[in-house]
Amino acid sequence: MIRDNQKYFNRLLVLLDALVIAACYWLSWFLWLSGYVKRTEPGIGILPIETYFVAFAAIVPGYLILYNTFDMYSSKRTAKTAYEVFNIIKANTVGLLAVMVVLFAINIPDFSRGMVGVFYVVNIAAETLMRKTVRRGLRHMRKKGYNIKHILLVGYSRTAEEYINKIKANPEWGYEVCGILDDHVPCGAVYKGVKVIGDIENLRMILPENKLDEIGITLSLSDYDRLEQIVNICEKSGVHTKFIPDYNSVIPSRPYLEDVDGLAVVNIRRVPLTNTVNMMMKRLVDIVGALCAIILFSPVMLAAAVGVKTTSKGPLIFKQERVGLHNKPFQMYKFRSMEVQTDADEKKGWTTKNDPRVTRIGRILRKTSIDELPQFFNVLKGDMSLIGPRPERPLFVEKFKEEIPRYMIKHQVRPGITGWAQVNGYRGDTSIRKRIEYDLYYIENWSMAFDFKILFLTFFKGFINKNAY
Repeated sequence: MIRDNQKYFNRLLVLLDALVIAACYWLSWFLWLSGYVKRTEPGIGILPIETYFVAFAAIVPGYLILYNTFDMYSSKRTAKTAYEVFNIIKANTVGLLAVMVVLFAINIPDFSRGMVGVFYVVNIAAETLMRKTVRRGLRHMRKKGYNIKHILLVGYSRTAEEYINKIKANPEWGYEVCGILDDHVPCGAVYKGVKVIGDIENLRMILPENKLDEIGITLSLSDYDRLEQIVNICEKSGVHTKFIPDYNSVIPSRPYLEDVDGLAVVNIRRVPLTNTVNMMMKRLVDIVGALCAIILFSPVMLAAAVGVKTTSKGPLIFKQERVGLHNKPFQMYKFRSMEVQTDADEKKGWTTKNDPRVTRIGRILRKTSIDELPQFFNVLKGDMSLIGPRPERPLFVEKFKEEIPRYMIKHQVRPGITGWAQVNGYRGDTSIRKRIEYDLYYIENWSMAFDFKILFLTFFKGFINKNAY
């Protein structure tokens, strides 16, 4: 059975980890200390090799315990490589700090800190390479039909279909869906080669045969009243059981779990910027970035100001009400690029191609996005961020929130001068639905690295755009 093979594989992985840790430890000693030992008399700032043997005897099991603590021995067929690399870095960082604390506590000043630093770097690199090699080898085997896990799905639902789609698209995961049990779909029905082989009651006869590695419960929402009964049947068999909830119609994006004193709470949407540390980091970058941009673009803004004032009558800065964080309105600044209008004319709609309201200098400002530069002052005030969903006027917000599902989610973060939708070409007179898709992706997948990527792309794709009229 695969579950037995997993135990042997984990033991092999522990052995490989031990060998890698040992090899990296002595390689680090050789790279950092072997030359000193040859040139220096023993006892003068250099510890004998026996001392490093004693430390070695503690470091190998200690690091294996850390690897287990950081979830490096659980099955990761579907996990991304980045997740495993991140855990390797975390485990080695904790190991580095632990070694330093122990050396300080037992007062061994001559134990080479340089060697410990080299070991930290070399061990991360070697462990990552070893794990990547093992993962690649296993995925190659699974594509060839070896090391396969056999799964039975209980319940025919949209989730069952989506799960089968992903299994079929990723043969390297090594999963094979043997069939589906369901009370509402006739026996013999087929979805992408997977048959409905009976009703749910057949589970009692199938499980004792002990030919399955996993049970996947993919009940539709209407059948959740049977969930406890089905879980009890599966648990009695000893077969690993997982629950794949059918919540796509209710929770259309990637949810995340929260532990409330032992109670599992499913959050409908993951928004990293609700985290206080993330918010503070982003705000700090916004302030520093806005100040640098104001200084950098001050000659451009001065030239734009002169152009606006000398080519048309009216104020230099155009202020317009937009909806921002937590649905609160604010005044967004732009260089005026149109003739002065009445409030009624202004509310008629978006600017379109060859719009007669746009001035000659305004057309240049809008095409190059120079008209947006005063929004750096909005960023300093805290109304906006450098990166985020573009804000809309209140009348459009009222319209779109009724027409476009999940539209209002964009107001859970500060609006931005540029965003993921804009660098992908969705600005001006383009699809609002596509813009919202990109905005939601940004909101749910935010990271500081993602912000810097968008900022970088803005310089090449965001300033001049064919859809900016």
